Amino acid sequence: MEKRRLFLSPAYRRTRQQAKEAERRRLAPFVLAMKALHSVSVPGSMDLEELERQRKSQEILGKLVSPMNGLSWEPFSLGNLPAAWTRLQKSPGHRRVILYCHGGGYTSGNLGYARVLSAKLCRATGFDVLAFEYRLAPEHPYPAALEDALLAWEYLLEHHFEPQHILLAGDSAGGNLALVLSLLLKQKGRPLPGALLLFSPWTDLTLSGETLESRADLDPVLTPEYVRAVRDAYAQNASPCSPLLTPLLGDFSGFPPVLIQAGTHEILLSDARRLEERMRQAGVFCRLEEWEDMWHVFQLYPTKRASDAIRNVAYFLLAHL
Repeated sequence: MEKRRLFLSPAYRRTRQQAKEAERRRLAPFVLAMKALHSVSVPGSMDLEELERQRKSQEILGKLVSPMNGLSWEPFSLGNLPAAWTRLQKSPGHRRVILYCHGGGYTSGNLGYARVLSAKLCRATGFDVLAFEYRLAPEHPYPAALEDALLAWEYLLEHHFEPQHILLAGDSAGGNLALVLSLLLKQKGRPLPGALLLFSPWTDLTLSGETLESRADLDPVLTPEYVRAVRDAYAQNASPCSPLLTPLLGDFSGFPPVLIQAGTHEILLSDARRLEERMRQAGVFCRLEEWEDMWHVFQLYPTKRASDAIRNVAYFLLAHL
């Protein structure tokens, strides 16, 4: 049967296009700021002075755009790692918690940057969110970030959270970190988290994804040159074919439910698509949401579609916990 097409009047089409253009103009400063934070002056290299500038800028930007009304932000030291709890000021006292791994290509990112998604996840779910500032490359290459993530995981176990009540979340490189932490726990024969929440996850450090190049002209945030540079800075002498660097090559049997969100305009879209395929092959419940015309980790931005995406996280958890 022929599929019937919805008729949209020319006036409605013009109004919708005008709304898109208005939002694009409103977001332009945020997109430019994020673009500056995901760039390298010399492709294939990581200049420490430039990285320090990026890291400080991320801290400032995160504090400026974090939606903290009605929330408390509680920094503390987790061993040698800076960390922070985000909680509702009138917390219902859930015994579930979100362990959030921030993005930044393993070379940048910090608690200031982590405030944005920590706040959005806390507000949408009502769960406390623990963010931590893992060591960064190139000063601290693989496996430093993974060791720090394991430390944060064990901190929650020591504070009497059951593994199935810990939800692992991460954006971009943080999505990679959430996946490889889960794979490491499985290798050790330890219980896995209750769910994985992945925003534009970087799953393939071999950089074999088709959209890495085919979407390069569409992605307003990431470039292939940046991705190659941060991969080399983090992996250094380790093989990117290891599942603890490229989780796409891992064994996902026995994994908890997984939610993946990605934008159709991002160069890591094929990382998300192939991860969903591998999860389904392993018998894991996995939901991939592809958000039309959206870019890398669009959930960070102050838009309705970002709010809708975060709301979907809450719906996903309600359905599967």
